[in-house]
Amino acid sequence: MGLNEDWRRRSLAAVWHPCTQMKLHDPDGAALPLIPAASAQGVWLHDFEGRRYLDGISSWWVNLFGHNHPAIRAALADQLSRLDHVMLAGFTHAPVVELSERLAALTGLGHAFYGSDGASAVEIALKMSAHHWRNAGRPRKCRFVGLAGGYHGETVGALAVTDIPLFREAYAPLLRLAATVPSPDERQAGPGEDAAAVAERAAVALATWLEQHHEDTAALIVEPLVQCAAGMAMHHPLYLQRARELCDRYQVHLVADEIAVGFGRTGTMFAHNQAGIRPDFICLSKGLTGGTLPLSAVLTTDAVYAAFYDDEVARGFLHSHSYTGNALACRAALATLDLFEQTDALRANELTGARLAAQFEALSQHIRVRHARRRGMIFAWDIDTTLPDFGRRYARHALAQGLLLRPIGRTLYAMPPYVISEAEGEHLARGALAALEATLADEPDFPNAEEAIADGV
Repeated sequence: MGLNEDWRRRSLAAVWHPCTQMKLHDPDGAALPLIPAASAQGVWLHDFEGRRYLDGISSWWVNLFGHNHPAIRAALADQLSRLDHVMLAGFTHAPVVELSERLAALTGLGHAFYGSDGASAVEIALKMSAHHWRNAGRPRKCRFVGLAGGYHGETVGALAVTDIPLFREAYAPLLRLAATVPSPDERQAGPGEDAAAVAERAAVALATWLEQHHEDTAALIVEPLVQCAAGMAMHHPLYLQRARELCDRYQVHLVADEIAVGFGRTGTMFAHNQAGIRPDFICLSKGLTGGTLPLSAVLTTDAVYAAFYDDEVARGFLHSHSYTGNALACRAALATLDLFEQTDALRANELTGARLAAQFEALSQHIRVRHARRRGMIFAWDIDTTLPDFGRRYARHALAQGLLLRPIGRTLYAMPPYVISEAEGEHLARGALAALEATLADEPDFPNAEEAIADGV
């Protein structure tokens, strides 16, 4: 038995993997092989037997400047020699203070509150919004509204504002479901409509809903510009502008879920920057530490913070995580922000994104591709296929090409680390196209394949 097979079998015996129907990894069926990673460098993941895979989705969208980056590694080693962790209740430390100051300077929102992951950040923002209105003497404002197809995490509170049945339906009895309004997804454009027109139409629907329900609505939560888990549904910045205006008019908080789209993914530091607005809450995670350690943050306004500042303990925000503001994670985030400045990453991404778009041209022009699209360093293609398990099949063929790519349903997408070179981009584009051809060749043989959970994120 080889090293890969040994680790694979041990993992299947001991580990319950996320977002996975575990039977798909059955070593006897091998519908989707489990890949043991031994090391990583730059855009590459290496297994225990010398094979390598280009990380075309940044390991679930977290990695920005490549795996095992020397600057982040050095910062972590230095921090580990000083302070690993201290509880943030009654204590503070330099990395969390410095990170909070820098995030405030970048966003115009201060008073950073920390969690461990994106779903935690969403839960924090929702609780904080509703509690703010309670402290302000308006306890009726405790419901939420989100966009059709929105995804905000899989804990119970975050799942309540997530509108993807695959993730939500099994837990519906546990949830206080939020309302949904139409998405401004530009793919919904009718004859004569452009993306701005779709955004305007969706904003009108939001206005109608808020007019009727604002008295009991605490917040609207939005993934700015790209609803990632909905199949990289992209929309015009006009929608965010209209949402900001409507939230102001009806006294409803605007929560920007920047967990997946923040830190340069859409071309600007944060996606909402392209609309020229300031949300009431910003949720951050994933790229915050450059893909090294779990950390999330919620940033909010002085007005929200002031509503909790009181002599009465019960009016405080009594929410905590044991590893809130962990010193190592904060130091990794500071090193990541340093890299943005040192490498002029946003400008570099403009050039890299344009180069990748040209390299992906053959894929974008493929006869079975619909709605080829790009926003910054996020690329997506809807595939016209009869295969109900297209995503699982494509992922397997991509691995054979030396690529980590996991379609969402029938949407193929790429979100590589920013440091991908020209040669690596060519490998990604060429392999992605080859994997598509190999997957489409399966169509006549598997017309009745079952829908699989692997067609999720």
